[in-house]
Amino acid sequence: MTEPFELLRTWDGLATVLRFEPHSGAWIVIALHDRTLGSPTGGSRMKSYPSLSDAIVDAQRLAAGMTAKWAGIDRPYGGGKAVLMIPRPLDAATRRSLLTGYRDVLRGLEGGFRTGPDMGTTPEDMAFLAQACASVMGIHPETGKPLDPGPFTAQGVLAGIRAAVAHAFDGATLSGRRILIQGVGDVGEPLARGLAEAGATVLISDLDPARSEKLAQMIGGRTVDPEAVFTMECDVYAPCAVGATVDEASVAEMRCAIVAGSANNQLATDRDAERLAARGILYAPDWVINAGGALAYADLRAGTTDTDQLLSDVDRTIGAAVEAVFHTAHEEGITSLEAARRRAERRLSQARK
Repeated sequence: MTEPFELLRTWDGLATVLRFEPHSGAWIVIALHDRTLGSPTGGSRMKSYPSLSDAIVDAQRLAAGMTAKWAGIDRPYGGGKAVLMIPRPLDAATRRSLLTGYRDVLRGLEGGFRTGPDMGTTPEDMAFLAQACASVMGIHPETGKPLDPGPFTAQGVLAGIRAAVAHAFDGATLSGRRILIQGVGDVGEPLARGLAEAGATVLISDLDPARSEKLAQMIGGRTVDPEAVFTMECDVYAPCAVGATVDEASVAEMRCAIVAGSANNQLATDRDAERLAARGILYAPDWVINAGGALAYADLRAGTTDTDQLLSDVDRTIGAAVEAVFHTAHEEGITSLEAARRRAERRLSQARK
């Protein structure tokens, strides 16, 4: 693994901020990638990593993804991401100490980075940060309570899957389609409910068997063993947990027509987009289809406070963005990943001019 300072030196982003929080033994890593469209903005992830280098790589990669995500949905924010690298699960008091230190860093950046919840952090964590920090996204201006981004991300993924199914199956609807969701947490669960309501046959896989079984019974779906995810025949594979599940080995095993889910960094490498295309599997680039939570937060900050209106805007915007990516890929004979990148770069180029 590359040494931390080499990662800082060779990155193409604006800056990477590091701070060690001694009470918790945690590292705070904030990667600021681009500010062409506005202040770098992205979620705060809390998890353990094998090394500081791994945490820096994750933050930098996710920050670059946020640059593309904001450009893809045409909202005035730049790419950034925070990683709170914890050495172990934290008790309540130690977690609060870490968040206090993190809040100090955010205040010191004076709006140079805006954030919201991500894997490992909660809306309640954001509410604590927002008590003395104006850099927190997703706080409802009328209630003062944090907005859970999960349902909005799920709505966007639902719209993206709808667009993907229509593209792959010549205008078909979700009714009767077999859709396998890997991970039914804050996004996967509402996505499963929405798909079931749309008439899809929902297959559920989760590392927590009790959770997946309970949800399957509630929506009339069925469970799938985590070991059988890639060999399960389905129309759509929706990764909604960890990233990098789409790699050379899994692509070779897949028995689906579409990959479309909420997880960040679904592809282990860019080559995997080519591998999917070679097998005739349609891929919805993750940072396009999973932008619903970010979009809702941006619209909330811009003054839209009605939940139904936010959900409607997410559904319309994400569905249209995914459809446009597929159209460009088809017309230009390129992968959907490359089409999504060109879409984002066009927006950034216009702003730079």
